[in-house]
Amino acid sequence: MVVIFVLGYIAIAFEHPLKVDKAASALIIGTLCWVAYILGAENILSLGYSHSWKEFQTLYPALHGMEAIHEFIVDFEIIRHIGEIAEILFFLLAAMTIVEVVDQHQGFKIITDKINTTNKIKLLWLLSILTFFMSALLDNLTTTIVMVALLRKLIADKHTRWFFASMVVLAANAGGAWSPIGDVTTIMLWIGNQITALRIVEGVIIPSLVCMIVPLIILSFSMKGNVTRPKQNHSEKEFTTSKERSLMLFLGISGLLFVPVFKTFTHLPPYMGMLFSLGIIWVVSEVMHRNKPEEIKNKLKITAVLRKVDTPTVLFFLGILSAVAALQSAGQLSMLSQMLDTKLGNVKLIALAIGVLSSIVDNVPLVAGAMGMYPISDPGTTGYLANFVQDGVFWEFLAYTAGTGGSMLIIGSAAGVAAMGLEKIDFIWYLKHISWLALVGYLAGAAVYMLEFSA
Repeated sequence: MVVIFVLGYIAIAFEHPLKVDKAASALIIGTLCWVAYILGAENILSLGYSHSWKEFQTLYPALHGMEAIHEFIVDFEIIRHIGEIAEILFFLLAAMTIVEVVDQHQGFKIITDKINTTNKIKLLWLLSILTFFMSALLDNLTTTIVMVALLRKLIADKHTRWFFASMVVLAANAGGAWSPIGDVTTIMLWIGNQITALRIVEGVIIPSLVCMIVPLIILSFSMKGNVTRPKQNHSEKEFTTSKERSLMLFLGISGLLFVPVFKTFTHLPPYMGMLFSLGIIWVVSEVMHRNKPEEIKNKLKITAVLRKVDTPTVLFFLGILSAVAALQSAGQLSMLSQMLDTKLGNVKLIALAIGVLSSIVDNVPLVAGAMGMYPISDPGTTGYLANFVQDGVFWEFLAYTAGTGGSMLIIGSAAGVAAMGLEKIDFIWYLKHISWLALVGYLAGAAVYMLEFSA
């Protein structure tokens, strides 16, 4: 299973030389990992690393042998994981559609018209800081989708836009790490009571800010010149009025901001809030354009906008998350967590290692594995276990490392995968130009957190 995952990972990395779309490679490894799992399930599960298998045996002691294994993998694990993956895919699909609706109605033109600077350094700082705080309010995935849409209106050159989109990924991941609703992993830790909202903001905002600012400072010395704005076709017919553009921009941003509020009050998954927001915008769009000519309807109706949504990105998510889910279910990630605990034995080093690993493997199962390995210690606990009390050093540092470590590779975070899909960023290009910046920022932020804690 690990060999299949690694080979698929290489195929994704060399997408352009191989001339095979990364979505195809992801779908293949997503399926083959599960095939290898079920064919070798008896030997794999006998090793005892799968926590899910142990839980299943406790719940269903009457089932034995291959019948139990088949029932466990096909009727429980695949169904459970596909449900978790579907939550992310529906969230992504709805968010991408909302952003595309605003874009089709030229709503982003209101924002881009107010950004007058074309200086690369000024624009980079402006967009990165905006992304950092937006990510804390929304989440890193949604923020990246919105900012990439903005970049297309601001920068014409593809490689320049890749640089800016990559910095958006770094800023979005850094911004999500210090907010309880900014990243899937911080949401998990918050809901699991490992961290509290106020303490995670107090403890992690400065390291996260440093994680973003250090790469920005480095780029400020090397990046020169001005960006070229995309040429506007002034003869192009406008399909929306100024009021309609403003309304759709307002509805789009409000719909995205509504999602964390919806989750807080209903305790339902975020994707349901995003789908609800899309439904409201859909209704408003239908009413707004119902008496207009067919030419306008065919361009602005949601059914037309949905055709523009980047389906390969959604399928890439499906494949890569399916492959990781198989590794998690079979126990490879649990084995990895235990190895880290044995070899390192230091909570800070373990959290740092998990952050680095999150650039290769999705941070969600890694954090889930850590939560399963280390129960929350009782208040007042002393010694080594004091690191695992609520708001303890390990949980706070884990929120930072798991949130920001994924920036080191383009497919190491949901934000990176979204940017890669939307802008077709090359894996090797990102590795050459951005990965080292992300590593420097990651280590700088980690050092700041350690200094804060030691003080």
